[in-house]
Amino acid sequence: MKTSDADILIVPGLGGSGTDHWQTRWEGKLSTARRVEQPDWTRPVLSTWVERLTAEVRASRRPVVLVAHSLGVATVVHAAPLLPDRAVRGAFLVGLPDVERPDMPPEIDPAFSPLPREPLPFPSLLVASRDDPYCAYDRAEDFAYSWGSAIVDAGQAGHLNTESGFGPWPEGLMRFAGFLRLL
Repeated sequence: MKTSDADILIVPGLGGSGTDHWQTRWEGKLSTARRVEQPDWTRPVLSTWVERLTAEVRASRRPVVLVAHSLGVATVVHAAPLLPDRAVRGAFLVGLPDVERPDMPPEIDPAFSPLPREPLPFPSLLVASRDDPYCAYDRAEDFAYSWGSAIVDAGQAGHLNTESGFGPWPEGLMRFAGFLRLL
């Protein structure tokens, strides 16, 4: 699959991925990409975030490929059973936060936990870091296994966000292109 064959939905996490974040850069670079906007990026409510994602998938006219980061990953896995059959061709998931940890930021709706463990109904790839402050690698690996996701070990990459040095993230874009070829 080529990017021009799909609606690429960018699904940010807490804070909405600022101007230097790789998701925002990809959104500007990929002609068929658009952001799933949330009414409040600072106080995420699971039901609202899932509803917005579901509405964007339903509004798409081409096959959908999801590109989620952080709490956007949790949103995707919660929304997966509600998405129209065969509308989503794949999900590129990056920097899963372990929302089941007791030290998650208090502004995150507790309904995000627990994360679903059912296999995702579409192909997916989870990129995880060995030193992500929000999710231990072994937990990310365990979730990936439950979801039927391929996992990519990003090494010592923090949360794979702007703060950990991932602005443009060309390696990620190459990995995404490889993922698209498999769809």
